[in-house]
Amino acid sequence: MSTAASLDDPRTNSRIVAAYRSRTAGSAALAAEAASLFPSGITHDARHVDPYGVYIQRALGPHKWDVDGNRYIDFFGGHGALILGHCHPTVMAAVAEATAEGSQFGASHPREILWAKAIQRLVPSAERLRFTSSGTEATLMAVRLARAFTGRDTLLRFKGHFHGWHDHMTSGYSNHYDGSPTPGVLPGVAQKSILVTPGDLAAVEAALAGNPDIAAIIVEPTGSSFGQVPLTPEFLHGLRRLTTQYGALLIFDEVVTGFRVSPGGAQVAFGITPDLSSFAKIVAGGLPGACVVGRKDILDLLDFAAAARAGREKIGHPGTFNANPVSAAAGIACLTILAETDACAKAAATAATLRDGLNEVLAEAGLKWAVYGTSSGFHLFMNPEGRDITPHKFDPLACTMEELKSQPARLNNRMRLAVLANGVDLNPRLGGFTSATHQASDVAETVAVWREAIRMLRAENELPL
Repeated sequence: MSTAASLDDPRTNSRIVAAYRSRTAGSAALAAEAASLFPSGITHDARHVDPYGVYIQRALGPHKWDVDGNRYIDFFGGHGALILGHCHPTVMAAVAEATAEGSQFGASHPREILWAKAIQRLVPSAERLRFTSSGTEATLMAVRLARAFTGRDTLLRFKGHFHGWHDHMTSGYSNHYDGSPTPGVLPGVAQKSILVTPGDLAAVEAALAGNPDIAAIIVEPTGSSFGQVPLTPEFLHGLRRLTTQYGALLIFDEVVTGFRVSPGGAQVAFGITPDLSSFAKIVAGGLPGACVVGRKDILDLLDFAAAARAGREKIGHPGTFNANPVSAAAGIACLTILAETDACAKAAATAATLRDGLNEVLAEAGLKWAVYGTSSGFHLFMNPEGRDITPHKFDPLACTMEELKSQPARLNNRMRLAVLANGVDLNPRLGGFTSATHQASDVAETVAVWREAIRMLRAENELPL
């Protein structure tokens, strides 16, 4: 019987699964109903949990409560969008005010100007901006702008980096590392991407030197999955040098890193000016919204008058919810707080303390695993190759992408259920984000839950010897 089938069977003898089921009957009922409505019963791939995920009723600060009344310390963080935590009072007041005035005008409005200025205040490279509804749309527009501006067709990407789910980005994220098309993607589209091992500057230069058709390099600046496979600042500076040398554009995908690594994102933290950048998540204060920003001469391809003066065809870009006024209000409020307080630094300090605490538990348990990360994030390394490591001294740069991302499916799922059963919600990779609202008490409780989850896994003989 497959792992999925055995976990879905209520007769399973796992105490972890039983503990999870016993406190989530309401979620189980909703999951059964959802199964007749949505593929796999879910609306986002990251919400796939076996036997089912929790259904959340409400949230506040660093906590959320499911339909059964269980409270969770939340490190999923709205997929990284909630650096100020859930329902920040200033953000919620701005949303309420905007909603009362109207949710969709079909016209320009004052808040879109204030939103753009709030971004420019923090991101010096944002000479011009265009709002979209999601990060996927923002990276799609960045790629289109790069191709139109350079007159080249090919995109250089890094294995494991995620830039949305549109056709140009599907190969090489979690599979198809040979660049072959994923289901539904035209072979001709996939062929216009070159996939390179992250961190390999020599391979990047060889690709640029050997292919004059490369329009741009797009990169998650802290490495894939918010630094799960980290990159060094020196590598990023090398990308800036090489793209300038070979006439390609540098695109920073700051959908996750933006306004989190620093108030101005990774580009400000590392002192690098990309040609184009995509932002989402935090940029809209936790509501739907995103943007592509960058050099004026590039974004002039979206400008009616500028394109006409240059004798170039304008790139079309409609979008019903571009610069939505309610999202704009949330974005303005959130970005103003980040600009005028130490919220980013506070979230990062909390994450550092949490990483230390979780590693202490691993060391106590004699597990050669490690929790690592930078800024306000953390990741779990499960050591598939059996390296001789100590949790507090682990260097992820010494490992391959395959090692860092490898987590046995059954063990991953059981650990996810174990922490959920004890009141902590992590992301599917057993890591997560901290917010400015997580307190020392949340860290202490999470460390205790981590210890209990390890104990439960060991009792079921799920852990390596």
